Amino acid sequence: MHFSLLSVHTASSGGVWALGCLWGAALLSTHTHLHPCTHYEADRGEISPKAPGSTVRPDLQTLYQRLLLAEELGGQVSRDLSSLLEELRNTSRAANISHPISSTATTSDSIPTEKIRQKTDHSGQQTFVQPNIYLYMPHLRQHPDSLLPNVVLGQGRRGVSLVLGIPTVKREKQNYLVSTLRSLLYGLTTLQQQDLLIIVFVAETDSDYVGSIAESIRKNFSREVQSGLLEVISPSQYYYPDFSGLRETFGDSKDRVKWRTKQNLDYSFLMLYAQDKGTYYVQLEDDVVAKAGYFNAMKTFANQQQQWLYLEFSQLGFIGKMFQSRDLPMIAEFFLMFHRDKPIDWLLDHILWVKVCNPEKDAKDCNKQKAQLRHRYKPSLFQHVGLHSSLSGKLQQLKSLFQAHSNPAAELSSSLKHYQQHSLERAYRGQDFFWALTPSHGDYILFNFTQPIHISRYLFRSGNIETSGDKFTNTTVEVLPSNASARDRLATGSSSSYKAPDEHFITIGAFENGVAEGEIEEALQPISALRLVVHSDADVWALLSEIHIAV
Repeated sequence: MHFSLLSVHTASSGGVWALGCLWGAALLSTHTHLHPCTHYEADRGEISPKAPGSTVRPDLQTLYQRLLLAEELGGQVSRDLSSLLEELRNTSRAANISHPISSTATTSDSIPTEKIRQKTDHSGQQTFVQPNIYLYMPHLRQHPDSLLPNVVLGQGRRGVSLVLGIPTVKREKQNYLVSTLRSLLYGLTTLQQQDLLIIVFVAETDSDYVGSIAESIRKNFSREVQSGLLEVISPSQYYYPDFSGLRETFGDSKDRVKWRTKQNLDYSFLMLYAQDKGTYYVQLEDDVVAKAGYFNAMKTFANQQQQWLYLEFSQLGFIGKMFQSRDLPMIAEFFLMFHRDKPIDWLLDHILWVKVCNPEKDAKDCNKQKAQLRHRYKPSLFQHVGLHSSLSGKLQQLKSLFQAHSNPAAELSSSLKHYQQHSLERAYRGQDFFWALTPSHGDYILFNFTQPIHISRYLFRSGNIETSGDKFTNTTVEVLPSNASARDRLATGSSSSYKAPDEHFITIGAFENGVAEGEIEEALQPISALRLVVHSDADVWALLSEIHIAV
């Protein structure tokens, strides 16, 4: 309340009285029906003010009590208004933090907020609104703007079907981001480009590094940046907490615990930023390659599902996980709640457990229930290709990625398409491993020897420490004996263990658990050619880490 003091020109005996009347009237006008300077005229039956010199004087004690009451009520109203104003400020601040990406986004999609009231004594009450993220990351309270993303490149695209989130960090050696983006953009139609948003989250607080990544993307993908297809964002310099006090768990080193904790925070930030951008959100990494046609494959598969928490488009870790955007706030909050405790793929599995598993039933029933909320698309649409991890010092076990051997001279051919420099020729010479895109039924690898040779044994090992899942399955080893009569006799004999898939080659073995090895009997010698034949479509890529044809 605000009151102005009025100058009253009256006798000295009445000046203070008049001023008191005006002050008391102002305070009491909204709280009582009595005027402090009035009394009833009995003979008239009406209320009229009386001058100080009149015979009837107001009860000064009553007036004093009323003035005290008015002062107390006025103070309470002032405190209530201040408290309400502060609550409105906090509500606005919390809404901006919960939705830093949009001033028009609805609160139903934001991180849930928790109203906390701290009552004091009768003299006042403090009320404020606090987002739950402050409970999990209390250091953010010191910097109200720490949840606001720095949008380096972007046109604010929204309303698309697919949003792809790609966090990227500094790597000690090779950076795969540009190759990843080219793979994702290759072959997209105009309509697909308009229905897609790719968000690159540079998960670093070094402004120079963030700027260099943004400039590289602008240079290589200027049209996509201009159209809004590509966005680049980074976190506030205050977003990350102090990682020095993390507890080492599950046998992980301190560096690895820090790495996985930061990864949890990176994914959470990216999910919260992307929550109102599109219908589906797909989590990727900055060192993957996409299979041709991935856009339509994912969109069609997602639209066919009825009830699900996430869909898997890759078998590797957190790569290729698709979520419905409306679920992102809940998922991100769960990750933030336990970001110090476990890796992100474990946390995702725990969400499923919380949702559907009955603790009174066994693990088999739990797995059955969880399977109803996650569905896997086959074959994999994304392949992990990075050999240098984002974890400092981790070289992805390069020393064990392949085993070199000296092999006999041969002409090599294959229907499989190799990735980058990982060709069949380099693997056969012991210089690299052979890495091929997803095999299909009828694919083959052929070793045609320059002249018939005696082979004592053979060994083909698929997969390696880094890509243990990229193995040959349902694949046979077949040889072509140079002696046609011996070949026909062995292949057609009733007691023969050999099979003739066609009129030339004889099957002598097959891959089991990713390995094919054995000896070749003398009756089949010498050998003109050897080949590997795939008999069914695979779900993943295939890698030969060891080729050994012993003579």
